[in-house]
Amino acid sequence: MSLKVRLQKQDILVAPGVYDGLTASLATEVGFEALYLSGAAVAYTRLGRPDIGLSTCSEMADTMALIADRTDTPVIIDADTGFGNALNAQRTMRIYERAGAAALQVEDQSYPKRCGHLADKTLISTSEMVGKVAAMADARTSSETLIIARTDAIAVEGFSAAVDRAEAFLEAGADVLFIEAPQDREQMQAMSKYFAGRIPLLANMVEGGETPITGAEDLQSLGFSIAIFPGGIVRALAKTAQEYYRSLHTNGSNQPFADHMFDFKGLNDVIGTADMLKKGAQYDRKR
Repeated sequence: MSLKVRLQKQDILVAPGVYDGLTASLATEVGFEALYLSGAAVAYTRLGRPDIGLSTCSEMADTMALIADRTDTPVIIDADTGFGNALNAQRTMRIYERAGAAALQVEDQSYPKRCGHLADKTLISTSEMVGKVAAMADARTSSETLIIARTDAIAVEGFSAAVDRAEAFLEAGADVLFIEAPQDREQMQAMSKYFAGRIPLLANMVEGGETPITGAEDLQSLGFSIAIFPGGIVRALAKTAQEYYRSLHTNGSNQPFADHMFDFKGLNDVIGTADMLKKGAQYDRKR
């Protein structure tokens, strides 16, 4: 089922953050219907750096292609600012679409951008962002590929300005709206009421961020169609990895940490090693 078709259902779509083939396969295995690949997750894991616009288009596309090779689950991918002007945004659409993305999220920050829950963001004009959204719509090869238009205006220009920007993005051809970092439940309710029945809305749940964390059922009751949890997996694994390395350094052995990790067989079971070897054997030819 395509992401576009799935969004026609009433139930909210929960998309967990992933950053490689392993996390994508694990999320797919437990039953998620969509995945989210953020620039932050790629910066955190591939670069070991913060989300301040350091991830490149090619790094994102390479990661997207590896995930698409591992799972057919639709992936929403972070296109940041489109990596430039409207023509750059068009190129990003073509590159990401070829890599297997089901939806591209583009935002109205100036470049280099930063995490939507960091301070001191700056924005491009509404008209420039409208041009990017329209350019991306013209560039996509499939009508199934969605454009998620994000505004970071709440923190910069205020809530009313953010709604006005989102309205302009809708008119430009956005398929989903993402008003980043609402500061309280009242703002979440207000944006939902304004756009109710007109376009799907996306909610971003960032642990320790500006928006109150809540569950999928509650977000659905508020009128949201998509809930993303983009960086949770990286924060969870980073904490585990830190504890693992400390234990190994202290004890000189993995044994004290054994209950918190897969052993060799356990991991091979999870990634399907036996099935892959069996599948490969089908293509062996006797000489």
